[in-house]
Amino acid sequence: MSLPHAILTALLEKPSSGLELTRRFDRSIGYFWSATHQQIYRELGRLETEGHIRALPSEQPTRGQKKSYEVLPAGREELARWTAAAQDPKPYRDTLLLRLRASAVVGTEGIEADLRRHLALHQRQLTEYQEIEKRDFPPGTTDPQDRLQHLVLRAGIDLETFWTQWLTHALTEFAELPDDRPTE
Repeated sequence: MSLPHAILTALLEKPSSGLELTRRFDRSIGYFWSATHQQIYRELGRLETEGHIRALPSEQPTRGQKKSYEVLPAGREELARWTAAAQDPKPYRDTLLLRLRASAVVGTEGIEADLRRHLALHQRQLTEYQEIEKRDFPPGTTDPQDRLQHLVLRAGIDLETFWTQWLTHALTEFAELPDDRPTE
């Protein structure tokens, strides 16, 4: 149920066409709530049908023209309702951790290389987040919207920091394992 709320949030920040929305989504909300362009377009249709958004009137013929959308009062109310509702954390599932656990009983072939690959990916993402923070959130920001958006970015930075530290530790553990590990 969160994709429509992510779209409502993005459209409240800035009315956009579907294409503009998918591009903005890829550069912001998509970092923590991913969706394909097809899913976004499908959800735009649903939100419009439900009366939460509307296509802005176009000065030109609509055939072949992109539609821009804005949030209607019902959409804002739905987003406010959803934001205020309590939600429990979702159980955490990670295939890398499950694969690491399985390697303890079937052998570690290939897992160390994948840990290194994951470390590189998390280091790259951490660097990207830190660059966004430096560019978009200078110290001393007092605007409430900026501060809350920065808080979300900080969660991403902290998660990537955790993963880079944990993966570095895991690779250190691998280096200390005896060479006669089971490989069957």
